[in-house]
Amino acid sequence: MEEVENVLRILRDARRFVEEDRADDLKALSNQTIHTAALSQDADNIVVAVLVYSLGKVMERGHYREMEGWDEFYSAVIKNLDLAARALGKNDVDGARDYLGAIRNSLNEIEGDLSRYIKDVFAKAEINKAFKLYEHGLSSEATAKLLGVSLWDMASYIGQSNIGDAKIAISMDVRQRLKIAEGIFDRG
Repeated sequence: MEEVENVLRILRDARRFVEEDRADDLKALSNQTIHTAALSQDADNIVVAVLVYSLGKVMERGHYREMEGWDEFYSAVIKNLDLAARALGKNDVDGARDYLGAIRNSLNEIEGDLSRYIKDVFAKAEINKAFKLYEHGLSSEATAKLLGVSLWDMASYIGQSNIGDAKIAISMDVRQRLKIAEGIFDRG
């Protein structure tokens, strides 16, 4: 985990947003994380981005709260976000990874439709974040590696998308980039 302080901040914010029922803020937090992940190509940032986005999507589905197993899932989320943040605060990256994984694993403990619905949200979140990484300029191969999916699966994700309609983020205009390039060659 390359950016422990940033991930720690994100986990603390995510926990607060879950407790305060702020689904949109969770999704926005995930987008910040995916930007960092695209720059650093850090798999831990990807895991956090997918988790936080998934929690945002789950929280916005109010009817899930009325389903059997919600209380157990919600408790597991709060508890494991706390434990992950505490572990990261002590530089225990492996412990933090375990606690974050425990959130997803808690779905295996829930019986009924809720588990299946939330697992589906997580799967779709991975696809969404894969597309976001690809939009940020990562190759499909690098994106697949970061997400732990096959290149074949990644290609099908991209094939389902409309990448031509994507808004590509440009960090600086062409003139600025040309000045930098000229500066590099003028040094020789």
